[in-house]
Amino acid sequence: MRGPVTIGAADGTEQRDHPALGAVPAMLAGRVADALSQRWREDQQSLLASMCVHALVPSGKLFRPILLLESALAVGGDAEVVLPAAVGAECGHVASLVHDDIIDDDDLRRGRPSVQHKFGVDNAIVAGDALIFDLFAALAECRATGASTERIVAALEVVARCGIDLCRGQSLEAELCERMDFDLDAYLTMVRLKTAALFMGACKCGALLAGGDETMVGALGEYALNLGCAFQIHDDVLSYTRQTGELGKPDTSDIRNGRLTLPVILAYRAATPEGRLAITDVLAGDGDPVLRRAELVSILTRAGALTDAADTAREYSRKAIASLDALGPTASRDRLRGFAEAAVNRDR
Repeated sequence: MRGPVTIGAADGTEQRDHPALGAVPAMLAGRVADALSQRWREDQQSLLASMCVHALVPSGKLFRPILLLESALAVGGDAEVVLPAAVGAECGHVASLVHDDIIDDDDLRRGRPSVQHKFGVDNAIVAGDALIFDLFAALAECRATGASTERIVAALEVVARCGIDLCRGQSLEAELCERMDFDLDAYLTMVRLKTAALFMGACKCGALLAGGDETMVGALGEYALNLGCAFQIHDDVLSYTRQTGELGKPDTSDIRNGRLTLPVILAYRAATPEGRLAITDVLAGDGDPVLRRAELVSILTRAGALTDAADTAREYSRKAIASLDALGPTASRDRLRGFAEAAVNRDR
């Protein structure tokens, strides 16, 4: 019987026990965390290195690197071959967080000062850019661990296209917020681009580098797409049910930036004209964000929107699990299934 494990940080601060998984993810997270702690250290006297180390260490959930490693194992590959790519996946993810904090003007990330708050916006932009290039450098390092050049090129294409999708999603989110557009289909498209793309990049990259065939890579891509949507929608719910101390980032970020998350969209669609006006007034207002958030939480709760959004996240989780049926039975496939379950049951 497999013991409990987590999908959280290697240091345990963000981990959450889940009885279905086993000890392997914790070991994989430890390997990635060790590699991240050494990356950029050789140039630690420079400002750029200091910023990158601040962003990367201590590590966060390391969920995307673990997904990459487990995807490699699920297709019968060797985790050692794809370990550099897993490190790169975290560099790319953290780069997106650095840039997100600049866009959202957030001063807190993982319970610590954000890079832009600690080092300034201009410097943070450069640090985020450097971490993106480090992602591609890490992928190339898989040549030394045994991945074929052909598969590295294929993985580079996947990651590049997923990165472009992330940018498209970020741009679409800005458009929706600017227009105050409560379009459900547009929101779901944005989530697939902005969040699920990096999940897809991690899973498909791991499968490709590890020698997976087209069916395996496709199945893991579909799994990751649905998992990413489930993960983001659950995050949308947590934004209105948890506090800053639990999330490690400002709980007023969504309200300050007028972000149209799924609970807000569902409440708006079900509201009366007066109710819709109340929602837009809260989102577009310039009063105390703490008070505005409290008012919006009350609206969402009365409308049942938080429950409905949580149900939508669980439906995406079920779709992710169903996608794994195309893979052969392995312990890694079981753990991937467990990740999809844990993604919509976590509390941070």
